[in-house]
Amino acid sequence: MQAQESLHPWGRLVLFAGQSIKPTAQAIAKHLGLELGNALVTKFPDTESYVLLQENVRGADVFIIQSTCAPVNDHTMELLVMIDAVRRASASRITVIIPYMGYARQDRKATGREPISAKLMADLITTAGADRAVAVDLHNSAIQGFFNVPLDHLTAIPALAAELKRMPLIDPVLVAPDVGRAKLVEKFQHIFNLPMVLIHKRRKGLDVSVTEIIGDVEDRTPVIIDDIIASGSIVTHVDALVERGARPEVYMAITHPVLVGKAVERLNHPAIKMLITTDTIPLTPERQSPKIRVVSLAPMLADVIRRIHLNQSVSEMFTKLFEEFPI
Repeated sequence: MQAQESLHPWGRLVLFAGQSIKPTAQAIAKHLGLELGNALVTKFPDTESYVLLQENVRGADVFIIQSTCAPVNDHTMELLVMIDAVRRASASRITVIIPYMGYARQDRKATGREPISAKLMADLITTAGADRAVAVDLHNSAIQGFFNVPLDHLTAIPALAAELKRMPLIDPVLVAPDVGRAKLVEKFQHIFNLPMVLIHKRRKGLDVSVTEIIGDVEDRTPVIIDDIIASGSIVTHVDALVERGARPEVYMAITHPVLVGKAVERLNHPAIKMLITTDTIPLTPERQSPKIRVVSLAPMLADVIRRIHLNQSVSEMFTKLFEEFPI
């Protein structure tokens, strides 16, 4: 079916998708009973991004779905060009859905003369013409303040927690891989009522070493919680946990499967039982593994789009989702 007509003041609901996340976008459209908007998204021979909207969006409430994952610069520029095309086609409102936001880890100056690239990303999206944004598990929740338009910060916690509850975990313990993830792990504690272990680590370039594990892991099943798994250096944490007496059956619940370099190969570590992740970044064949289980966020994102379109509360939805997990 075509984009549905709506009596909403923002006009009919239209979904467009960039090339980075087509499968998830198609699943979102299916949950909404829509088809993705008709748009040509391609490149010129010199690799410049090109977008041509092939349907009328004048007066429409347009949602553009795009993860700015690898190749990050290409997908970022593609998103910006799509926003510009929709704005110039006289859409009533433009909302960008960014399941995974590239450059989000560059959210502060760790040393002199560095950029704050996450702020630049927010400025580019706003300047291109977005009226509001939606993101999932930003590396730092403070990035919400980088946007000069409303941003709904969603979390994959309910979806990941629901999958974890199906796992045969023996005497589990939740693990924060660094101090910055402690708040994230506390939200899982609300659901599981389990103790938390905190890992202190030292990073020198791309090398990571564990300096201290605070908490008891003896004969317990570790569940490492994080927002991003990139290079797979998390195996350092796995080794440290097992050396401290943890069961060699480590589970991981991580939102964004960036998985660069030898990350998938490192998941073959004998003590790693499973990585539970989401479809914020599609896994190409070479980045798949029997140890990876993907949970779809399409139902959640579809509900959020519907709520935004109808001017309904988004935070209320998450209150209800967390209530499904009584302590």
